[in-house]
Parts: sequence; structure tokens; C-alpha cells
Amino acid sequence: MDDINLHYRFLNWRRRIREIREVRAVRYRDRWRNMLRDGEILRYQGDSDEVGCFVAARPLSKKRRYFEVTVNDTGVRGMIAVGLVPPSHKLEHQPGWLPHSVAFHADDGKLYNGSTVGQQFGAKCCRGDRIGCGISFDSDDGQITVFFTKNGEEIGRVDIPASDDLYPAVGMHSLGEEVVLDLNAEWRVEDDDGQMIVDSHEEDWSRLHDVKVTGTLLEYTGKGKSIVDVGLAQARRPLNPRFHYFELEITDAGEKCYIALGLARRDYPKDKHPGWNKGSIAYHADDGKLFHGSGVGDPFGPRCFEGDIMGCGIMFPRDFNIDGGDDGDDWDLDVASRPSEVQNNLYANNDEEEEEEGEDVDGRKVMVSFCQIIRI
Repeated sequence: MDDINLHYRFLNWRRRIREIREVRAVRYRDRWRNMLRDGEILRYQGDSDEVGCFVAARPLSKKRRYFEVTVNDTGVRGMIAVGLVPPSHKLEHQPGWLPHSVAFHADDGKLYNGSTVGQQFGAKCCRGDRIGCGISFDSDDGQITVFFTKNGEEIGRVDIPASDDLYPAVGMHSLGEEVVLDLNAEWRVEDDDGQMIVDSHEEDWSRLHDVKVTGTLLEYTGKGKSIVDVGLAQARRPLNPRFHYFELEITDAGEKCYIALGLARRDYPKDKHPGWNKGSIAYHADDGKLFHGSGVGDPFGPRCFEGDIMGCGIMFPRDFNIDGGDDGDDWDLDVASRPSEVQNNLYANNDEEEEEEGEDVDGRKVMVSFCQIIRI
């Protein structure tokens, strides 16, 4: 009798082991819908009315807390989403649309956090861009910090409740979209305490007034009710002959697109738009006018809208030298090409107090150029 009981116990044990293996095989298996997978390449396969979604087999963890995708092709609309979802996520929905999921969408640069309505978060993404997503478990208040990156630089971060495991997910929604998935990508880690290095870019700015910095994104946080409710972000380092150009992309024009791009002296008033006061010059996006030390602008170029890129640079003389200036050896800046430039003059090296009317201005004259790149 004991031998028979032992035999049945052995058979039950074998059946239980088989059931556990079957459950694990289903649990740790990638899921996707309306997509073709070829190794690490994901391609959209649908009629653009249906969402394509991929969910990885295993969630992010303390050992594997980051992944990336490289955009091979944006397809018709570039509706590619990268983020995290719970294990119960339905594949007919984009990551970020459903509760307990969060994702960055490449077509509009918005963050979707459990809602079909996104919040402006970063710049749009194009072919060749790398979009990353990772998590930090350092919070002690029951929250998990989710951060997103673009081309190795952090875009921003958001805290979400630490409930279910969060699985890497990629969404697509138009013909021709294709990405390369890297679930083993690594985020930079310090050797001393193992904490992730996150570049907030706040050290790039000497003054921030009613402006919030999130990665490379600048967001106005003022009241916006009167002419003095101006937000100002002034860089820590001046332009010089080596690094003589910078630009921005308008990711959200707000109500009236009161965005100004230009140059100003170090002690420029924080509640004045660049270009309004002496010692400054700026191109204003809302009316396409140039403001050169005056509250009255001159017609200068086209108005700018969401998606446009505005640039500003200085054409320094070959023998130009700023005494005590920063040589910029540790800068890492790509100078973009400048289509259809418009130009004006500004006196450089003018750090004196505002001059009396009619008094000569010290310093050397340089050419300041502005450009607008229209996204089609």
C-alpha cells in the first residue's frame, strides 16, 4: 500500500512540474499584435486603423532597468510609442493610453500616462533617433520613477505608483514604421554607489526665471497675465568664435506663442523679453519681428509655429577675442545648417550700464544671424 501511495505521489509531482513549466512558458513569452518581428526588428503590419503593440516577456528590474529602440523608419505618421505597461495590457491599445501604463510618443513628443490625452514632454523624434526608457527604484514613498531618453540624453521623468511589474512596450500605428529593439541596452551608472546619472541640464543655465527645465525641455511656469509675467532662461556661457550658434524647437506654442530667441547681456532684466531692452537682440516667434533694444519691433521674418526650429548665431570677425571669455573646450555642440538666414547687427562685449540717449556704444560690431527651419 505504501508503494502504491508513493507511486501516485510521484505521478502527481511530475504533473505539477509540467504545469509549472507550461505556465512559465506562457508568462515569459513576448507578445505582439499587428507587427512583424525579425530578430530585434519590429515592423508595423496593419491598415493604420489598428494599433500595433509589442510587450516584452520580462519586466524591468533592478538588474535590468533600461531599454532602447532605434527608429529605422517613421512610416506615414511616425506614431511610435516607447514605454512601460502592466502584464494585463491589451495589445490593441498604444502604451500609455491605458491605466498603469506610461509612454513617450515620438510623433508629438508627448507623455501619455494612463490616458489618451498626452502632456508635452519633449521634442518629436525622427528616423535614426534612439528612444530609451528606464526606471529608478530609489523612491521610498511607494513610487517608481520612470525616465525617458533621446539619443542618450534624458528627456524627462515621471513618478508612478509602484503596483504591478512594468514591462517594456513599443507601439506603432501607421504603415512603414520600423524600429530596432534593444532590451539589453545600458544606462550610464556611477561606480561609487550604482546610481543612475541623469543630466538635468540645469547647470547649462545661469538664470531661470519662471522657466522649468526638464532634460532639454524648457517650459514656461509663470502666470502669463500681464506684460511683466515674462519667463527668462539665460545660458551660463556666452557664444564665442568656436561655438557661435544655437537653436530651439517649438514643441508647444501655448496660447499665443510668445517665444523669443536671441542674445542679451549677462545682467539683462529677468522680467523682460530678449530684445526689449538695450544690450539685447531677439527674433520673436509670435509676430516674426526683430526687437533690438526696444519694445517696438521691426518686420523681420515669418512667424513661427509648433514644430518649427529657430536658430541664432554670431558671425565673428577672424581676429575677434573676448578677454577672459570661456574657450568652450568642454562644450559638445553640433552646429546645424542654416537655410534662408536673415541678418542684423548687434554690438558685442557691451557690459556697461545702459548708455544715455545719443551716447556712443563701446565694443566691436558683429553680425547676428537668425534662421527658421519649417518642419513639413
